[in-house]
Amino acid sequence: MRLRPEIIALPAYRQGKAAAASAFKLSSNENPFGPLPGVIAAVGAETAYNRYPDASASELRERLAARYGRSADEVHVGSGSVALLSQLILAAAGPGDEVVYSWRSFEAYPSLVTVAGATSVQVPNRPDHGHDLAAMAAAITDRTRVLIVCSPNNPTGTIVRAAEFEAFMDAIPSTLLVILDEAYAEFVTDPDAVRGVSLLGRYPNLVVLRTFSKAYGLAGLRVGYGLGPVAILDAARATAIPLSVTGVASAAAIASLDVDDELMDRVRTIGIRRDTIWRALTEQGWNTPAPQGNFIWLPTGAETGAAAAALGAAGLVVRPFPEGIRISIGEEESVEELLRTCADLVHNLPMGHSARRLG
Repeated sequence: MRLRPEIIALPAYRQGKAAAASAFKLSSNENPFGPLPGVIAAVGAETAYNRYPDASASELRERLAARYGRSADEVHVGSGSVALLSQLILAAAGPGDEVVYSWRSFEAYPSLVTVAGATSVQVPNRPDHGHDLAAMAAAITDRTRVLIVCSPNNPTGTIVRAAEFEAFMDAIPSTLLVILDEAYAEFVTDPDAVRGVSLLGRYPNLVVLRTFSKAYGLAGLRVGYGLGPVAILDAARATAIPLSVTGVASAAAIASLDVDDELMDRVRTIGIRRDTIWRALTEQGWNTPAPQGNFIWLPTGAETGAAAAALGAAGLVVRPFPEGIRISIGEEESVEELLRTCADLVHNLPMGHSARRLG
């Protein structure tokens, strides 16, 4: 049997490690709060499992269109924002084409590009763990078809500032599709951060992605959405697997929009907890970027394996990457043990380690 060699060599997506009942799962950037009662009721009322869902999720699209001042055709709903990423890349890039993105960033990007048959062009993050937009612009060639910008960046938590993003968009060819991945936008508190929705009318090559998985706590139902020009979204819709957004997912998303104020109160609680943890880590001596998602980044480098093992032994399941450790903001009860363990870890880092501010 002949299979594509690049697909055979492609590692499968690695989900955040599950946690034992006695441990805290801080590995998947999930919302630690359960669904609100109104959402649970909406899910329970959606019982026509013998019928196919509305293929275009039209009611949800209409709600989102009204929320953002767009037409329904300028909204595309999919089974999580990663599904929309896949559709957009498939629509714009194929064999011989290039997709440019910062690295390290969301780990699905390389796989999605490879599946499309295109080539990844990974531009290293700056020393402060943020996107180097100037270097990304310089990496554009006549083969470039897509650029992906992730703000806040997963897993480092850094933002792209509005001024630098606008300068980037003004400098690159308008024929290139730019995907602004804002999966964690609701957690952003920095007023200088880019807000993609406000730029849609200005840039006809921009698509903004959002999700209900993180702030809205619907990770298990898989529903995300994109906002952008109709022609681009129609091309993405043409690549989509039909009927992939279930009726239950749509109902839960609509019900979540109905209780938006209560959900945003939870988001603010997570943001306060995040900032408290970050300040405590910096006081301990960690050199870690100011976070703007619902997670913290520890740039542990070569010490990552030992550090992740120590956190795991303390009942804290985290997400290790070759460059460092991403720690989701979880339950309040997890904070004390997290800070206690991290205090030991930073003091055990080698002198001169980039993650350590201590002399």
